Amino acid sequence: MVAVLPERRLSVTEVDVRHALDAVLDPELDEPITRLGFVHSIVVEGADSPAVPTTVTVHLRLPTSFCAPNFAYLMCADSKDALSDVPGVDQVVVELDDHHDSGLINAGLAADAGYLGTFGHEAERDLDELRTTFRRKAHTAAMERCLTALLRGNPDVPEEAIGKVRLADLPTGRHTQALLRRRAVLGLPTTPDAPVLVDHEGRGYEPVDVPMALRRARATRISIDGNAHFCRGLLRTRYEGSGADQAPRLDGAEPADHHHLLPLSVLPFPAKEHQS
Repeated sequence: MVAVLPERRLSVTEVDVRHALDAVLDPELDEPITRLGFVHSIVVEGADSPAVPTTVTVHLRLPTSFCAPNFAYLMCADSKDALSDVPGVDQVVVELDDHHDSGLINAGLAADAGYLGTFGHEAERDLDELRTTFRRKAHTAAMERCLTALLRGNPDVPEEAIGKVRLADLPTGRHTQALLRRRAVLGLPTTPDAPVLVDHEGRGYEPVDVPMALRRARATRISIDGNAHFCRGLLRTRYEGSGADQAPRLDGAEPADHHHLLPLSVLPFPAKEHQS
């Protein structure tokens, strides 16, 4: 008689959970919630007992109580989806703490009601449209980083010529790899001969339009970088000790983004009239 051995169970650890959450991005900041410090706690239960389902409970927190509900729901829903795909996980609970819509969002997540089912008539548009909008912005910022670095490394190259730069012309490195990933997500060509400076539909620009297109892309990148820095600071202010859960942002403000302001002491303010 052959003995039937119990089925070996995959043991899920907090490291597995955090690795899965690394793929969840803040849509506006284009950065993982794990690096931003938005993951407040992770609890794994039942991983060591074959008779008990493995349940993962994650609590998220945001920089303010009034962060946009659609952004908040998107991150929570993406977290639940990412954790549900982890081998060995049977049940997932994701809850958002200290948000003005926490009750509504948490109830919708528990019921798998979806964004429209959770917010009903208050939902202005589907989350897929929102996700696409911010993926386009992330691509624009990645594109600008590559092209601006190229211009700074080759100061004799006129801006108008940037429209002719191909992916093969970019140096290998983190910024180029980030651009390729974002192009792939949007379905844009990633072949070496593809132009770098394109709109969200993959169309290039005439030489006369290149400087303005680059400036608009730079404005998008500066906005993302600035918001990321601001949100990090707000979270540290709101939750004491949360800075230890944050990782430095690899892409921050560029030297050319800073403007030197005149000190107030040198401005020609009119003399103040004394009242009698």
